[in-house]
Amino acid sequence: MTRNRQDRRSGRDAPDTQDVQGNQDARDARDEQSTRGPWDGRGPRDGARGAGAGPPGHHLPAGSAGSGPYALDVSPESAGWGYSSLRVLELPAGARHRFATGGSEWIVLPLSGGCVVESEGHRFELHGRESVFTGVSDFAYLPRDTEAVLGGPRPVRLALAGARCTRRLPARYGPASGVPVELRGAGSCSRQVNNFAAAGVFEAENLIAVEVLTPGGNWSSYPPHKHDTHRPGEESALEEIYYYEFAPHGTTDGLGYQRVSPSTPGGCDVLAEVRGGDAVLIPDGWHGPSIAAPGHAMYYLNVMAGPGVDREWLICDHPDHAWIRGTWRDTPPDPRLPLYGAREPEVSAGAATGRETPAGDAGPGPERPGGAA
Repeated sequence: MTRNRQDRRSGRDAPDTQDVQGNQDARDARDEQSTRGPWDGRGPRDGARGAGAGPPGHHLPAGSAGSGPYALDVSPESAGWGYSSLRVLELPAGARHRFATGGSEWIVLPLSGGCVVESEGHRFELHGRESVFTGVSDFAYLPRDTEAVLGGPRPVRLALAGARCTRRLPARYGPASGVPVELRGAGSCSRQVNNFAAAGVFEAENLIAVEVLTPGGNWSSYPPHKHDTHRPGEESALEEIYYYEFAPHGTTDGLGYQRVSPSTPGGCDVLAEVRGGDAVLIPDGWHGPSIAAPGHAMYYLNVMAGPGVDREWLICDHPDHAWIRGTWRDTPPDPRLPLYGAREPEVSAGAATGRETPAGDAGPGPERPGGAA
């Protein structure tokens, strides 16, 4: 399988907004020269970009689905579905980004670095983390129909996970010490799950989001499972976005593989080599395994939302592979896990401490233009 890498995460300086847009325009011009088949009405529409129209296919290589200041910009319009969104934003030290939430609720999650989030008289100082492989992070929740300014004295890379909603919940801070860290599976199917915005852990109307860490050589998201049909008490109907990062080995970047197989004729069908900054959209289908190459731990952020009245994550295992769970009872978890545990409550004072401070405090620097939800 041959891939043309368009964006690298390791050691790259954050581009300014003009550079991001210029690179996106060049990609648009190049991709418009390719020949694309007719859209079948399922999943993303081929041949368009950014938040307003669909990126190509369900696998989005790094750099192929950005828009304006966002390295990745997945919206309901671009994905061809109803609820789930994900943006990845990189800001240099001292920059500010104004962000309108529109008709969605959002979580601001540091992937690396930390920042200040100002909205509706609140000022949330996010301590963040060095990388997704060094610890859990605190985060901020933003309601629909508001604006926020993001930024701070340090460089930061942020995931903005969103879901369309109707209720307006209050803006609030999520401490890292409140993030449950769970081990799932056993043996070579062991993985770590950071349940920062799982149903039943953090309140939201529709948004569900968790982080999964898979040691090199292991399979996660296994057995293959689905959540594309509303069956009360048995299965939820949830759209899902996977966003990937990999731990390097020296100067060698990591990689993995993602499988999605159809649950109905003509459904989502993906077998993709995935690398840092890639995303996979899953409107339906059996998803898994997610495979980490030996020597490279794999991280993915799962963002989910759907039309159900109850916010719950109910899955159905693939009947051909569900038996594997029965073998885990006598198999210990991978001894490399957890990569890290839950964080102790922050007790130090100052800007590095995750907390809410008065909104009138000094801001993080000159404002930087951004997009609207």
